Parts: sequence; structure tokens; C-alpha cells
Amino acid sequence: MSLVACLLTSVGCNPHMYDEVSALRDAKRAEIVGSWLCVDHTEVTLRPDGRAVIHLLDGQEFDFDDRWRLSGTGTWELTDEHVGWNDGQHVRVALTSRTASATRAPDPAEPLDEAAERAPAPEDYTWTFELRRDNREELELYFFFGDPDSRSTYVLTRDQP
Repeated sequence: MSLVACLLTSVGCNPHMYDEVSALRDAKRAEIVGSWLCVDHTEVTLRPDGRAVIHLLDGQEFDFDDRWRLSGTGTWELTDEHVGWNDGQHVRVALTSRTASATRAPDPAEPLDEAAERAPAPEDYTWTFELRRDNREELELYFFFGDPDSRSTYVLTRDQP
């Protein structure tokens, strides 16, 4: 397994926060199948039969702020159903059997607020990944984290054996 870091991109005052998200329409199921990696040991494996194995995947949008990370099994699908940000294709991953949860360390740049109440990790959860291609035309899966208007992205890249 190669070491591939995911990109967690955060933007302060983003002049493009209300721009539409590019809509990918040419992804094939075969491109989605495989293992996808991100930082801190996140790995999502999408199998050809529609099953998914999730390891230490953070919540998307505002759920990311609760710092929980989920592991378990579930399902996935490639869909072109219109979802909030765009009308292109999406990968929907549903965790249906949680096997573990963990807590991500707080960002050192953020003020530590131990008194802040955080929602507990859910027993099941559904992520909706946007799709895009990098400069080599390789597929990337991503979702927005924190305030969706900030356009901070959590990007998973394909594991290269």
C-alpha cells in the first residue's frame, strides 16, 4: 500500500463560496471500486458488489466539528441524483454496522474548549461524496467539512498498490 495523504483544504474568506460545484458526469463504477485513503489512517474500501468497509472516516459538513471518526461496514452507490451542491454524479456511502468510533485530536490552531458539548458518534451515518478529476484526470472523492460555505474539502485519493 502506498502512502497517500488526503488533502484537507481550509479557506478563510473564500470569494468562491457560493459558486456551483463542478458536476462530474463521466465516472464509471469500475473507477469507484477500490480503496480510498485520507490522513490519520482513514480508509474507505468500495467493493464491486456495493458493500463498503469504512475505517476512521470523519463526519462531513458541521458533523466534522464534533471530531468523531467512524469505522464499520455498509453499502455504497454511484448516483446522479441531484444533491444540494450540484446535479452531477455522487458516491453515497452508508455506514449500517458501526464497529468502532474514535475521536480526532483538536486542531492546534483552534482554541481548546473542553466545555463545548459535542454530539456523540452516531451508530449509522451516510456520506455523500462529490467527484472530480485531478490534473492527471484521476478520480478523487471529496466532501465539504465544517461550514459548507467555507468550501473546506476532505479529499480521498485512490490507494495505489
